Amino acid sequence: MSTTAAESNAGGALAHLRVLDLSRVLAGPWASQLLADLGAEVIKVEKPGCGDDTRAWGPPWLADGEGQATREAAYFLCTNRNKRSLTVDITRPEGQEIVRHLALDADVVIENFKVGGLTAYGLDSRALRALNPKLVYCSITGFGQHGPYAARAGYDFLIQGMGGLMSVTGTPDGEPGAGPQKVGVALTDILTGLYAGNAILAALAHRDRDGLRSGDGQHIDLALLDVQIACLANQAMNYLVSGMAPKRMGNAHPNIVPYQDFPTADGDMILAIGNDGQFARFCAVAGRPEWAGDSRFASNAARVRNRQELIPLLRQTTVQRNTGEWIAALERAAVPCGPINDLAAVFADPQVQARGMRLEMPHGSGGSAPQVASPMRLSATPVEYRKAPPTLGEDTDAVLREMGRSERQIAALRQAGVV
Repeated sequence: MSTTAAESNAGGALAHLRVLDLSRVLAGPWASQLLADLGAEVIKVEKPGCGDDTRAWGPPWLADGEGQATREAAYFLCTNRNKRSLTVDITRPEGQEIVRHLALDADVVIENFKVGGLTAYGLDSRALRALNPKLVYCSITGFGQHGPYAARAGYDFLIQGMGGLMSVTGTPDGEPGAGPQKVGVALTDILTGLYAGNAILAALAHRDRDGLRSGDGQHIDLALLDVQIACLANQAMNYLVSGMAPKRMGNAHPNIVPYQDFPTADGDMILAIGNDGQFARFCAVAGRPEWAGDSRFASNAARVRNRQELIPLLRQTTVQRNTGEWIAALERAAVPCGPINDLAAVFADPQVQARGMRLEMPHGSGGSAPQVASPMRLSATPVEYRKAPPTLGEDTDAVLREMGRSERQIAALRQAGVV
């Protein structure tokens, strides 16, 4: 790592690490941003002229210092802070040499090309780890490095369908609007990025642990489909234990009742009642204490069996007060509940503001870039917000200089379209 880069993030837990990020879109960049937030130096390698696909995924676009729209898409801004942008054409031998040079001094490479996509350029795991045996090389694909689907492209929406998430998300059959639904964010990509970050840290811990024979890195094979299936959690286990595939239940919960949305006099609210004591307290607040002693509803197991009787009774009751009244009364009784916020309400919420979940960072466009803060709160090595998501190629010259390239050599590479 360069002295300049190391000094700029010396306090981070991962400030001793350099990450070479060859990934695009969301899963890989989410993993590398996680590492960057924790202090790692991340060099994002992008295609000259266009860069990461998500740079073009607008509107909305970030405004510059004069309030005019730039070509910096909000999507790109969500997952690329604390990184340096280096533009390199990896299809050119000169570009491949630049990446190999950087890999010699890197701890981690992250890529999400199709299986075998980097082999032709000599940038695959085997080639780069032959140059640097300590390298942790993380490959993210739709379906993994082997299997009948390995060569296929994988996209979050596709994987949510194939991996079962959409089969348990959406309005139940027989009700208005019935049908499978995807989650409103690319959740499989994000979960894959989180798994990738964990796997990378595990591989680094293994590499650096005292007493190991070699201290070598390793190859990490992460597949979106694997991650989606793993994250079905209780729904997957419900199927494996019972042999019955779970069905769509809208906002209801398969194992807990009442645990869903309910109408109020002026909108909707969520009840998230997790035990019998909470249910009894709800019944008292609702003016129906007898429900807590009713054999049909007294235990969660009974409520699950009799949800078709209980839920209509609850709905008839919840519409008698407005959302604010319910929440105030139920919070006093320690019954979990809450509103269904849009994003304007989310960022206006006093708890969200107290936690500092929105921040602004000076951006290379001349304006500032809003950011959603990291949820990781470390007492000794807190997340640092060092650098806004970079403009395309913002750090190319600086990185090349750190590699020892002269101004004349840099100009020649730029003239040739290599960077």
